[in-house]
Formats: sequence, C-alpha cells, structure tokens
Amino acid sequence: MADLQDELHATTEVGELDRPDAEAQFGPDVLELEDERGLAADAGPEGPEGPEGFDGPAGDAVGAGLEVDARPEGDEEDAAEDPLVRAHALLAAHPVADGYSGLPWALRHLPWYDLELGESTIDTDVPRLREGHVAALFWSLHLPEGLVGERAVGATLEQLDLVKTVVEAHPEGLRMAHSAAQVTDARNCGRVAVLLGPACAAALDDSLGILRALHSLGLRVLTLSGASWAGKNGLTRFGEEVVREANRIGVLVDLSGASDATVRRAIAISKSPVVCTRSAARDLRPHPANLPDDVLVELGITKGLCLVPLTAEQTGPSVRDVADHLDHVRALAGPECVGLSGTYDSGAAHPQDLSDASGYPRLVAELLGRGWSESDLALLTWGNVQRVLRSADFTARAARSRREPSTAKIAEMDG
Repeated sequence: MADLQDELHATTEVGELDRPDAEAQFGPDVLELEDERGLAADAGPEGPEGPEGFDGPAGDAVGAGLEVDARPEGDEEDAAEDPLVRAHALLAAHPVADGYSGLPWALRHLPWYDLELGESTIDTDVPRLREGHVAALFWSLHLPEGLVGERAVGATLEQLDLVKTVVEAHPEGLRMAHSAAQVTDARNCGRVAVLLGPACAAALDDSLGILRALHSLGLRVLTLSGASWAGKNGLTRFGEEVVREANRIGVLVDLSGASDATVRRAIAISKSPVVCTRSAARDLRPHPANLPDDVLVELGITKGLCLVPLTAEQTGPSVRDVADHLDHVRALAGPECVGLSGTYDSGAAHPQDLSDASGYPRLVAELLGRGWSESDLALLTWGNVQRVLRSADFTARAARSRREPSTAKIAEMDG
C-alpha cells in the first residue's frame, strides 16, 4: 500500500487544496506595514477579493484579511492573540470535513424541516455548519440494531434516497459529492459537500453485488461490524473478499465498532487506507469503539485515519477531554492520521461547548492554545479526509486494471 500512497502525501494535498487567508500567509506585521504604505490592496497575488472567480468561504476570508481595520493598534494585537479569533481565521482557510453525521435517521422523525433557515430540533443545519466552518460532511446510513437481510438493504436504500432528496431541496447550502475533487468544488461554490456513508455491513446482505450497487448510488464508506463475516474472531474468507472488493471500487473501509481482531486483519490486508469514523483513544477512555495504542501506531504506519468523535461517552464531558484524545492520537499515529467526527444527530451526548455543529472553532482554539501548528490543524480539519478520499480513488483505479468484479459467495467461501 505504501507504494500506492507515494503521490498522495497529505502535506501536498493541503497545499494544493487550501487557500490560507492573508494574515496566515503574510503575518499581521506585514499587513500593518503594507497598510501604512498604502499598499494593502496588493498584499496578495490575487488582490483583495481573493482568487478570481472564487465564490466560497476561503475567498471571503482572503478579502476580509486585506481590509483596513480602523481599530486602535492595541486592539488589533489583542484580537490577533485571541485563540478563538485565530481559530475562526484558520477554519476560514482550512474548514472542517466532518467524518460522521446521524442526520438522515434523525430527519425521518421530523414532519417538516428547513435546514437552510435552521432547525432547533436537531444538532445540524446550514447556519450552524457555516458558523462552525464545516465544508464537508459524511452522512451516516447506519441502521438500528436488529435490521438484517432484505429489511436492512431496504432501509439503507430508503436512507440513501432521503439524503439525495434533502440535498436537492437545499441547493443553496448543500451539494452531493462523490470524490475529493467534488468536495473541493462544492466548497469553492460556498456549499457544504455531502458524502454518503458509512453504511452498515448488514446492508450488503452478504452480497458483493449489493456492495457494487450501493457504490454506484454514491456510497463511499462501509462499516465492518454487525455481519457474520466480521465478528469477534476477525474477518472470515468472505470478509476479506469484501475488503478487497471495497478497495477495487473505491469504498473506504470503516473499522469503528469492529472487533479488535477484525480491525487488525482489515488494516493488514487493505490496499487503501482504512478509516475509523468514530474512534478515540482507549488508553484515555475505555470504550469498545476506541482504539488501543498498538492499533493507533499501526494505523499511522499504514496511513489510515482515526476520526475522533465529539461525544461525552467516548472522549469525555469537556473540550479539554476531546483535545486530550486528539493529542494522544496525533502522538501515536501522526498528524496525517487524525481527524474530526462530530457524531451529531446520532443520539449521543456531546461535551460542553460542543453541543452542535457550530462548536468547532472552540475546539480549534483549545488546540491552538496547546501549541498545535497551523499545518497540523489544516491536516486535522480538512487535509487528511481529502487524502484518504483521493487515495481510495487512486487505489481503485489501479485495482480495476488487475482485478475483475468479484463473484464470491459467502456459502462457497465460509460454508
């Protein structure tokens, strides 16, 4: 897998995809000096309005960064040192790609909603996504426990249809995306990119043909838990074939909630980076979905991605607790292998000050106070998710040139 990742280094991705605001690029002292000379309008190579034709939050941030501020010099310096102000500026340039939202299932219980105006009965709507600088969101297709077979397939298809209907009904705020490039396009147009997944393993009904059909409908992440072929003893032969076929078509393998044996085996055989859409550090907080230190190390070696959830049960009741988990995962797996998972609208309780999708600046301010660099924060919020999406597509293109669609049957392999 390492050979396939060489061209996908996360630092390059962030450099290519993100446009830092003027203060982050040139520093406040440079901007003040240019302003005194009457040259503030020429501080950036694209002028005060940002890159030509850009209609998105990053372009607005560039323009705002070049405006003349009438506040006294002391106030400017105080604002520049305020971690929350710095967090908003950083997120304007490097927004959040949120790894998990339970919104589809939550919307099923609402008789009426308007996500663009705002919806107080749920944790997520377009105004709060904008306030939190969220530019991409994975919408979970997970099901309640107990749904299996045809019922699980049908319920997954219904949720998939609901997501597409919701996105089409909110064109000014949301846009469907199926790749890293489409995520970036949506962001550049000022929309929140919506990606489909993760879905439950039960949604496949032990059929690789159904996996391919769900992928053709937009599925991008599959969770390896809740199926006979991914149990306490790890992946069966058919389970391993599911991982290979997911690699071949470009579906990311999600290991959150899977048994330790399944996690270790999937990491070993997957040719594409695996993701853990809702996993924190088990060493800090014992929880079945959290990862032990040796797995976090292995995840870093294989360039997988651990998306730390903002839930009180898994990470703790405060912003500081969440930051502790992010510190721990970064230290073991590396800055290229840690991301964020709001896990909003999933029924989970959230830490104080992180109760809905608008809270990300407060978390980033805490990390800035701990000495996180802008480059590491850019990877955390945006670059790492983009990397694994691009890597999955790259791996799939290579695999399709060598491998035909699998026709494996569970009865033949595990019977």
